[in-house]
Amino acid sequence: MAQLNSTKLLGFLGEVDKELNKSITLVAVGGTALTLLKAKASTLDVDFTIPGKEDFALFKKTLNSIPHGFKVDCYSGDLIFSEALPDDYLKKSIPIKKLKNIDLRALHPVDIVVTKLARLNERDKQDIGTTIKKFKLT
Repeated sequence: MAQLNSTKLLGFLGEVDKELNKSITLVAVGGTALTLLKAKASTLDVDFTIPGKEDFALFKKTLNSIPHGFKVDCYSGDLIFSEALPDDYLKKSIPIKKLKNIDLRALHPVDIVVTKLARLNERDKQDIGTTIKKFKLT
């Protein structure tokens, strides 16, 4: 599987952005968020949570219409995998870039750690350590 750095991620989202017909918010989670926050050089896959069921459906439909070759996982509302995000996750999320139709944000580092604890495989453990060190979490 190809490694995705922030330049490739933003290029990919630029192509998706061109095909969207309305504005949506994407919140990068996991390794995608860490890559966009410059805490790690690359990620193996692309993970987003998308507030709003209509925006989720629009993003999935648009994504399926564009050949991209990336593994993209999307979660709707306030969920990542089966983990519920706190009510204020969107407010605490970190703005990354505004495109024409995409408001790209990254999950707050504390929320990244909490969501990675749910699965806790070896890569998650490394990401948690990186996040704690990079953002000086206590």
